[in-house]
Amino acid sequence: MATKKDYLKDVVKHIDIKEHNVIKLVDAMEHMAFSARDLNRAAQIYDKMLRDKDCAVILTLAGSLFSAGLKKVVYDLITNNMVDAIVSTGAIMVDQDFFEALGFKHYIGSPFVDDNVMRDLHIDRIYDTFIDEDELRICDDTTAKIFDSLEPRPYSSRELLWSFGKYLDENGGPKVEDCVIYAAYKHNVPIFVPAFSDCSAGFGIIVHQTNHPDKHVSFDSGKDFLELTQIKLNSKETGIFMIGGGVPKNFTQDIVVAADILQENARLAESERAPMHKYAVQITVADVRDGALSSSTLKEASSWGKVETTYEQMVYSEATIAMPLIAGYAYHKGAWKNRSKREFQKLFTKKEVNV
Repeated sequence: MATKKDYLKDVVKHIDIKEHNVIKLVDAMEHMAFSARDLNRAAQIYDKMLRDKDCAVILTLAGSLFSAGLKKVVYDLITNNMVDAIVSTGAIMVDQDFFEALGFKHYIGSPFVDDNVMRDLHIDRIYDTFIDEDELRICDDTTAKIFDSLEPRPYSSRELLWSFGKYLDENGGPKVEDCVIYAAYKHNVPIFVPAFSDCSAGFGIIVHQTNHPDKHVSFDSGKDFLELTQIKLNSKETGIFMIGGGVPKNFTQDIVVAADILQENARLAESERAPMHKYAVQITVADVRDGALSSSTLKEASSWGKVETTYEQMVYSEATIAMPLIAGYAYHKGAWKNRSKREFQKLFTKKEVNV
């Protein structure tokens, strides 16, 4: 009979955009058609975001990206000043990034296995990737331990993920070199997870609140929205680089409307209010015909007053293919070398923010 070790053997390796100069390849795509040309334009737009001295870059993440080998791409964006804030799903940040920071791995698997056997062996499957469920439970328990250590009050997800980074810092650091939460903690890049209960942190919070029914930590999604809106209000221009759709996409687009409402209430003239997102790129495989959020085009977002249409590009491609090419192109173009650090985390610790 097969054992867990028979399946959990080959580790997923995260691609390193620094090792692959894709400039010539992506430039050649400009003279092709279909998604190749779209990808080239998206890469050029991301490069423009980084060259625009007034532009703050917000990265949004949805889907099983880090378990698929894209974690180091985001780590390199943070450490090379190519992103100023991140909005993500909880699974990416906690179940995948923090999980690996604790020393656990994702494994190369197959979609053609007996999932009843997987369940019996406590192996979770994400298409062709395997995860040890027993190790994931340790991640769940660690989040509860962190919540137990905090002052009982409502927190934004940004505050809590900063606490996760602090936990790693105070316990010998992450057990990997490419932890995104820890890099963001060290580089003052805020991370927001609007649906924070929808991950290992959700299991941790219900254990914490059950054990502390009268005084406990809770998630304040309104504070999340306000804090991300404050980043918009403290930026002359913004650009969004969106991987997938979902809550992170809509949350980030909505801060334009939120900023406008706050400034209208403050009786600012329209000419003085925060502009729409100047730049926008989205990588997605969603079909626009179903009217869903994840598939809605950036031109459609313009009708809602969220995104300008001069520098926007949809790329209909699976993220593990398109993201390394776009991010790698911008990295090797080198505009990040001349960017000023914004360190938006300091905005919420009442320190000076460079905008």
